[in-house]
Amino acid sequence: MKKIVITSEYITLGQFLKFTAIISSGAMAKHYLAENTVYVNGEIETRRGRKLYENDQIEVENEKYVIGK
Repeated sequence: MKKIVITSEYITLGQFLKFTAIISSGAMAKHYLAENTVYVNGEIETRRGRKLYENDQIEVENEKYVIGK
């Protein structure tokens, strides 16, 4: 599991996808989430604005990530 360190209270799912280089721009987030399955804490998530907080777990493209500080 890869740890994604943030310095703010939260990061949005769209920002996370860009930060991890899964997408190249924030504008691609909506389309990516419509075409691909992304899990947040074990549940399918389709909202690019979903706030991810410390200890949230994300699974995308067979990779697992955890948000940390």
